[in-house]
Amino acid sequence: MIPLSILDLAPVCEGSDTTAAFANMLELAQQADALGYRRFWLAEHHNMPGIASAATAVLIGHVAGGTQRIRVGAGGIMLPNHAPLQAAEQFGTLASLYPDRIDLGLGRAPGTDQPTARALRRYFDSADQFPQDVRELLHYFEPAQPGQAVQAVPGAGLRVPVWILGSSLFGARLAASLGLPYAFASHFAPDSMDEALAVYRRDFRESATLKRPHAMLALNVVASESEAESRRLFTSQQQSFVNLRRGNPGRIPPPVDDIDTFWQPHEKAGVERALACTVLGDAQQVGEGIAAFVDRHQPDELLLTANIYDHRARLRSFELAMQAWHARHAA
Repeated sequence: MIPLSILDLAPVCEGSDTTAAFANMLELAQQADALGYRRFWLAEHHNMPGIASAATAVLIGHVAGGTQRIRVGAGGIMLPNHAPLQAAEQFGTLASLYPDRIDLGLGRAPGTDQPTARALRRYFDSADQFPQDVRELLHYFEPAQPGQAVQAVPGAGLRVPVWILGSSLFGARLAASLGLPYAFASHFAPDSMDEALAVYRRDFRESATLKRPHAMLALNVVASESEAESRRLFTSQQQSFVNLRRGNPGRIPPPVDDIDTFWQPHEKAGVERALACTVLGDAQQVGEGIAAFVDRHQPDELLLTANIYDHRARLRSFELAMQAWHARHAA
């Protein structure tokens, strides 16, 4: 039974605020810890009213401090927004506070729009240097050498697992060449998933930290007591995608009974393509859907995500998903 993990964005819902979002985030992480999820990852986004995980490393520390066993990490840190040394220091600090529980996923996208990317980067306006930055960051986690001019303190000599994130062949090739684990953003950009996995597995080079390729795929999962209710809950995420593509990102909207009254046909086609890697329904349907996805793509791990407006329904969805996964394997 491959492990399940959770990707969270600290979603901010209409009628709520970031304080409530952070409380909900921690409660979800604590539930995930109790249910046996392997990882709880947070993603770096900026200038998005519905996503409160901009200060990703800060939230990782908060979640790790409020949980017991689950690994907590970044899915991911958008490295072009950060100096590699600063990222190494931040995650070296986290790994020192919470040994053997911190993951660092690295992405090369800005995690925001272009004006905000320019505001974040200030003196650096290109992601072309991403491979070199990854190598520099990895260097800071190696044991410091005598006379080394720049060290990550803390960070040097710590075993912080580093993942490469991606939604294209670029990340697959980089992860393979460096011998690092690879996480693919199939929950919103699935078009290149199969090809990227094939490239990663074919070109993988053994490294000091990883002997064979290790890939994690992201999957939207919405579980409830019925398929109809799950489809209704999923309309919040569908609306959010449409609003983003309309240039009007906002907080997570409540679900609607008929999504076809909200979007135009071309918007429907685009969102359904982006969210093609989605499993929803009751517990049995979700268990079958996850199993079918795993059988087809053969990931080593799954990263589940869901932006559900009602917090209790969101907790229940992740609970049902784990129960269904265990029940299927027990059968």
